[in-house]
Amino acid sequence: GPDVRRTDDSYRDVFLPDILPDALRRINRNLPEAAVEEAIRKIQNVEIGSLEQRNEIFNDYLQSGVEVHFFDGKEERDDIVRLLDFDDPENNDFHVVNQWTFVEYSEKRPDVIIFVNGMPLVLFELKSPSREETDASHAYLQLRQYMKQIPSMFVPNVFCVMSDMTQTRVGTITSDEDRYVAWKSADGDYSGTKAAAWSTMIDGMLPKERLLDIIQNFVCFNDSSEKVVKIIAAYHQYFAVRKAIVRAEEAVNGDGRIGVFWHTQGSGKSLSMVFFAHLLQRYLESPTIVVITDRNDLDDQLFGQFAKCADFLRQVPQQAESRTHLKELLAGRQANGIIFTTAQKFEEAEDCLSERRNIVVMADEAHRSQFIDEKVDKKTGRIQKSFGLIIRESLPNATYIGFTGTPISSKDRSTIEVFGNYIDIYDMTQAVEDGATRPVYYESRVIHLKLDQDVLRLIDAEYDIMAQNAEDYAIEKSKKELGRMESILGAEQTITALCED
Repeated sequence: GPDVRRTDDSYRDVFLPDILPDALRRINRNLPEAAVEEAIRKIQNVEIGSLEQRNEIFNDYLQSGVEVHFFDGKEERDDIVRLLDFDDPENNDFHVVNQWTFVEYSEKRPDVIIFVNGMPLVLFELKSPSREETDASHAYLQLRQYMKQIPSMFVPNVFCVMSDMTQTRVGTITSDEDRYVAWKSADGDYSGTKAAAWSTMIDGMLPKERLLDIIQNFVCFNDSSEKVVKIIAAYHQYFAVRKAIVRAEEAVNGDGRIGVFWHTQGSGKSLSMVFFAHLLQRYLESPTIVVITDRNDLDDQLFGQFAKCADFLRQVPQQAESRTHLKELLAGRQANGIIFTTAQKFEEAEDCLSERRNIVVMADEAHRSQFIDEKVDKKTGRIQKSFGLIIRESLPNATYIGFTGTPISSKDRSTIEVFGNYIDIYDMTQAVEDGATRPVYYESRVIHLKLDQDVLRLIDAEYDIMAQNAEDYAIEKSKKELGRMESILGAEQTITALCED
């Protein structure tokens, strides 16, 4: 740090003053000096809003470039200045700087900063493994303190790393301590994750090309009305999505089966779907993405997740209200679009919804509703088709990928037959080992719920209704009965008995 030339001796440079302008000129050769100067002015003055909001603006500059308005000597012009060259990693300047002094509300000296094109994008806080009183948790508190004392250093920040050599964890400026997670693979092989060390994170995240890929495609904001939430992909999300993209490119020109993406519940599967959808738009010719779930609440939940990430996805997702609406959404375009629907909206019909090839179907909970078969209804003699078959008849030339959080039994291989082989497996054992999910223990025993005989008779009656063929009248009756059942099974005495047990 002390060897780097600064603008003056007040130590207030966020950027490396000699590097930034040269790098931007080199990356934007087709633009005049006035455009580069305007871009530098904009990135040096992101001053409106909280630190998190300013960081979100800067993140957009990193991913999409800076919109500038300038005079080129003849006329006023608008253009975009790129801050990073994602296509040619070697066309960027990389510096790792130790002990960089910075003064804002007080003087601080972060341990290690990675500057790309003169911008401080990654910050390390290190603690000595030999000092018992300091560890990675102290590093986290130190990072929070820096954000209060030298916030300007964190406006361009992509992610932070804290390490005491035994634990090395990565998070963003909005991450709580438990959201700082270890990066446990350098190449997408999960067999050595138990032996992952601090060097695994460096080998896994910091090759130049990998770092630029993470910045461009694996950082997004998932804001709510209450707070700004910045997310960086965990190692299993990064490698699985990258594998899925390779398979997608092959499947579009092949048999249309991308494969099965098995990541256990709690491992961020819905965000993996967002990262995958984002990348699909770069690697395929303007695809239309259809996301299928098998329940209304899941449809709403997943749609909500994608809607929060609309800026990152560069388009606003839409929800189909019926088969007719679904057909309109598909027919109204030849490219692009992210459409959400439940499998139930694919009712049997003579006509197909779309014959286009550039449609990618992402099926969530793929093990449940996507089987392809047909059987004869014994009562009516009519052939009943499964949802999976109806969907494929509706979108005959689409490409399919299945997402599941549930292991697919070896006896029942139909999910793999429908979607293709596994793309990536991140199972419960691995998730628990990584601290992504809590271990779950099962103990089989009977709990006396203090239900009276009337309630038990009601439960028997409910099962009888379900056992009948699901005619409309039975479904309606069942809905009413279920309402009563819920109030009984949710009754205070029942819940109390469970809790006491």
